[in-house]
Amino acid sequence: MSKKSISSKSETDWKKLDAMTDEEIDFSDCPEITPQQFAKSVVRRGLPVENNKQQTTNTSTTRSLSARPETRRRVAEGQCRQQTTNNKQPTTNNQQLMKIFISTGEVSGDLQGALLISALKRLNNDLEIVALGGDRMAAAGATLLGQTAAIGSVGLVESLPFIWPTFLHQRRAKKYLRENPPDVVVFIDYPALNLSLGSYLRKYLPQVPIVYYIAPQNWVWSPNTSTAKSVVKISDRLLAIFPEEARYFQALGGNVNWVGHPLVDRMATAPTREFARTELGIGKDQLAIALLPASRQQEIQYLLPVICSAAQQLQAKLPNVRFVIPISLPTYREKIAAMVEEYGLQATLLEGKTKEIIAAADLAISKSGTVNLEIALLKVPQVVLYRVNPATIWIARKVLKFSISFMSPPNLVLMKSIVPELLQEQATPDRIVAESWELLFNQDRREQMLRDYEEMKEGLGEVGVCDRAAKAIIDLVS
Repeated sequence: MSKKSISSKSETDWKKLDAMTDEEIDFSDCPEITPQQFAKSVVRRGLPVENNKQQTTNTSTTRSLSARPETRRRVAEGQCRQQTTNNKQPTTNNQQLMKIFISTGEVSGDLQGALLISALKRLNNDLEIVALGGDRMAAAGATLLGQTAAIGSVGLVESLPFIWPTFLHQRRAKKYLRENPPDVVVFIDYPALNLSLGSYLRKYLPQVPIVYYIAPQNWVWSPNTSTAKSVVKISDRLLAIFPEEARYFQALGGNVNWVGHPLVDRMATAPTREFARTELGIGKDQLAIALLPASRQQEIQYLLPVICSAAQQLQAKLPNVRFVIPISLPTYREKIAAMVEEYGLQATLLEGKTKEIIAAADLAISKSGTVNLEIALLKVPQVVLYRVNPATIWIARKVLKFSISFMSPPNLVLMKSIVPELLQEQATPDRIVAESWELLFNQDRREQMLRDYEEMKEGLGEVGVCDRAAKAIIDLVS
């Protein structure tokens, strides 16, 4: 069928077409326009395009839109029609909002998501953000589709209780995305859910761009590159937080920007040591040790007892010691309080005071995770440990050939040992006490760690990380 050119139509008519939303246009049966003219509308209206070879039609040139099947279908048909009814409603303000969907899990993901949402809203307050996340993201301005802050694990056996909840969140998210296609999707870590969502989007909503901000850390420890390749395959843009992470994904063909680590922004507003100790009521003659045992349910089981046992030994040797424990999720308080009482620890449990607790501390004994960077940025010496189910570690070592140079983020930044790491069999109360004693009373060891922290900080980027990430996301669809 021959194409009828719209070139004779007025600029006013063309602007009306250009202003229509996707919901107002039906591409199957309507007055025809040329693909070249519709392509211009596609570009102006922000639909995804790819800069392929220029196609020439008559004397004009146009950009090829063959990258996305949905966009290709629309342009190939060269047809559009404004859907009208006898009682058409005026366009609402909600139709003008940029729609962003963010998906993450665990406590750390909720924190990173909240920092990103705040930055997005600083750049553009006309946003509608729907998310899988936690209370921090909701407080920052997201509408939660599901609560995922408590869903997260490390290890094969440990992940079993979360298979069904993760499936339910996947199903809910896919239904929502199908019915409410956003302008952009942002994934933060959480591969168990996000890789499945990404594959779904690529198949059924290929026109929606995907940004992976903070990729899964399989790139650090896994000899198998399948997860990393999947991340590259589903992502239009990767925003890396570590320099080595950026190099790794670039080598796999990823479109990568290194933006720096978001905790640089968060720690820029942390309290001073003096202020924090005053606020928490820690005396000048007291030795404050922060205990950070858990942000995942499994860590209550595998890490809390060994940390409390080590703390009990330190308390017997240091009568002026005071332990302070931040509660990452309210549901963990009861179990942590019971364990503290069982071991007879002089400890204070606080919610929503993680920065203050770390800033006030002379030493931190911590699980491996994002919080290690917070501790390092506040210049507090730390001992890092991690344990998983014995079956998990056996499978990882014997079957999957698991190998890891470092597990804690401070060591990953420079790929060298800055903080002591005690993994599995090494994570005993005696080893924790020995490492803690060194950092408390060996001045040379303590000062070396603080110097290494300064070098590490240079690899995290300058303040403004979240703003850079937010700008990259908005620029992708603007």
